[in-house]
Amino acid sequence: MTPLSSRPASSPVGQSIPHESAALHVTGRALYTDDLWVRTHGVLHAHPVQAPHAHALVTRLHTAPALEVPGVVRVLTADDVPGVNDAGAKLDEPLFPSEVMFFGHAVCWVLGESLEAARLGALAVEVDYEPLPSIVTVRQAIEAESFQGGQPRLERGDVDARLAAAAHVFSGELDLAGQEHFYLETQCALAHVDEAGQVFVQSSTQHPTETQDIVAHVLGLASHAVTVQCLRMGGGFGGKEMQPHGYAAVAALGATLTGRPVRLRLTRSQDITMTGKRHGFHAQWRAGFDEAGHLLALDATLTSDGGWSLDLSEPVLARALCHVDNAYWIPDVRVNGRIAKTHKTSQTAFRGFGGPQGMLVVEDVLGRCAPRLGIDPSELRRVNFYRAGQQTPYGQTVRHPERAVTCWEQVLTDGGVAARAAQIASFNAAHVHTKRALALTPVKFGISFNFTAFNQAGALVHVYKDGSVLVNHGGTEMGQGLHTKMLQVAATTLGVPLSSVRLAPTRTDKVPNTSATAASSGADLNGAAVKDACEQILDRLRPVASERLGVPVDAVVFAGGTVGVTGGEQVVAWGDLVSQAYYQRVQLWAAGFYRTEGLHWDSTRMHGSPFKYFSYGAAATEVEVDGFTGAYRLRRVDIVHDVGDSLSALVDIGQIEGGFVQGAGWLTLEDLRWDESHTPARGRLATASASTYKLPSFSEMPEVFNVALLERAHEDGVVYGSKAVGEPPLMLAISVREALRQAAAAFGPPGTSVELASPATPEAVFWAVRRARGDGGLPQTAPLVEGGLGVVPEQPDATARPLHPRSEQLARQTGAGD
Repeated sequence: MTPLSSRPASSPVGQSIPHESAALHVTGRALYTDDLWVRTHGVLHAHPVQAPHAHALVTRLHTAPALEVPGVVRVLTADDVPGVNDAGAKLDEPLFPSEVMFFGHAVCWVLGESLEAARLGALAVEVDYEPLPSIVTVRQAIEAESFQGGQPRLERGDVDARLAAAAHVFSGELDLAGQEHFYLETQCALAHVDEAGQVFVQSSTQHPTETQDIVAHVLGLASHAVTVQCLRMGGGFGGKEMQPHGYAAVAALGATLTGRPVRLRLTRSQDITMTGKRHGFHAQWRAGFDEAGHLLALDATLTSDGGWSLDLSEPVLARALCHVDNAYWIPDVRVNGRIAKTHKTSQTAFRGFGGPQGMLVVEDVLGRCAPRLGIDPSELRRVNFYRAGQQTPYGQTVRHPERAVTCWEQVLTDGGVAARAAQIASFNAAHVHTKRALALTPVKFGISFNFTAFNQAGALVHVYKDGSVLVNHGGTEMGQGLHTKMLQVAATTLGVPLSSVRLAPTRTDKVPNTSATAASSGADLNGAAVKDACEQILDRLRPVASERLGVPVDAVVFAGGTVGVTGGEQVVAWGDLVSQAYYQRVQLWAAGFYRTEGLHWDSTRMHGSPFKYFSYGAAATEVEVDGFTGAYRLRRVDIVHDVGDSLSALVDIGQIEGGFVQGAGWLTLEDLRWDESHTPARGRLATASASTYKLPSFSEMPEVFNVALLERAHEDGVVYGSKAVGEPPLMLAISVREALRQAAAAFGPPGTSVELASPATPEAVFWAVRRARGDGGLPQTAPLVEGGLGVVPEQPDATARPLHPRSEQLARQTGAGD
């Protein structure tokens, strides 16, 4: 066991304590970024001028009428930018564009004494546009060959030979929907400039350092002239990893030009129409199986909807390709990836970061092919699990694959799956118009940033003369409990009570060059950095304690707020020792640092070991479907998830529950609809409010919801033996979609294979039931074809095969069954 993962007995780490701000949250006393402007004198308010076109050139921008509106102070345009007019990390996102790239794109910003004055001023700005052709869907982009960024390929073995030799070959297509983050706190920033010209920005951001970088280059300043602080976020889910930078830059630019603080906060409608979403994907695949159901080969092309700029689309696509195997051994694999350029918001990070989309492809393959193979879907999944010594398609050895099996078997046992399956069969036999189904799916999710350089973190720990402790670290708190865990790590390492430790807000002038709080790595990276800083302080205190207690340095023990001797009774209070150390001129603060070891990744070859470890889990979901309407209920969910030795079980269980529900929302309810018509409204997001975009509510919660943490799951080499928990549970919700697929199939004869749209809304389930019954309904997007000649994944390189037509007519011509 490594020192990093070794955990002392009876320590704050591992205790089920409430979230450190829970009382503030529920009483309304927690301060968020937009609460701060009322405490600030002379604030100006920013409001965007949004374009009413999906794609257009700005031919005239006349701002003078806005300045005649009472209360309007200034209109910010591209001419005001002293640095670089761009808010993207890849310099492809003009802050003040001359070419509109999506419906609602902000072309300038109005500053007013009040938000209403700024709004009226925005309405007064005169803008002329020259509309241009627009691409709204991924399929349109594929047809127009509208792509951006790299086109990676992940490949192992001889896919074509393996498919040719397979006993069964199936092909199909899948369209995966995007998802709106719908964090409770919309994008916001508050900026002011001090007497020395130092820019200070309060921002609701998951990545303060990158916000600092973007603000600095827009203003033409060095990074040391800009400080960014994130007090806390009212939710992020990845939507505040890249997207906040431009809004912070607008606020900072306004503050620099006017000499007054500037507040920018998007309304809900603005946030939904202006910010990126989870990437939608289009997938084409062919899969080969042997007679026993082993998945022998997978040939797929994944096309993501990147929107108008790259943002994080390239790493999202890379992670999708790296997770197309999920928990399954596939001997021969070829997966091509590409990013569609469409005239929509620039799609961005979202919990799972491409992993859910990749996993959903292979789960769709197994779910659709199982009936045609005559194998129970759960058994088909189980026989394809990874085994010890096997490697992923990108060449990383899968450590602890037995944990996936353990999670799976515990769900089977604790969930009483066998008995319930028999009950479901009896129920379905007795009910013609209502069917139930029970589906199990696993999760294997890689933890670390794919980009190796991001796997580092820093911390600054202060011990004051009275023994109290202040912790700064580079991670941000968005409700996920990171700060709670960092308090536990610091208290455990120093051997002091939790009440002795306080966390300061995340600031770039305290811990610089931080990575985003993302990739489920916040606790791993920042926890190790906090522990490192604390251990440096202990190393300085040990000689002081050794001299005072008259014992060897290595016999000194810090625990329970006292300093003593191993096996002895002589102790001194922590505060007394700290005070003595101060008078002996011992340094009582330290900067900690951590870098994840053992990672290597070649993005050009899509090969290496990009992940520190894998998180595992399994879920069993039971649903009931009404055949008349497609409406359904989640009757029961059982989850077993691997979080290592939990740092905070209460926080982790909350993350698992929340992740699962958010995943269920993505796969069953949340339906982004852009106007695809050829009217002036083309490209407008029609689901731009809570009244039209359906989120999970209490009525969609499972009636029985059981969550258990995998026991005896210590992860060596990670802070106190823990594992990440932020993203992996979201993918457990794939079991909901698979249960709905099986319930819809139950309305048809045995062996019915159901194509199910994503999201599987009640409407989608209704049409799936109609098709299963043979009653007709909406045509299938891509009917499952056996024989491998229905849908051949498009090969991006020049020597690859062309894409075959994906029609039922082709299946008939070639004799392939449907």
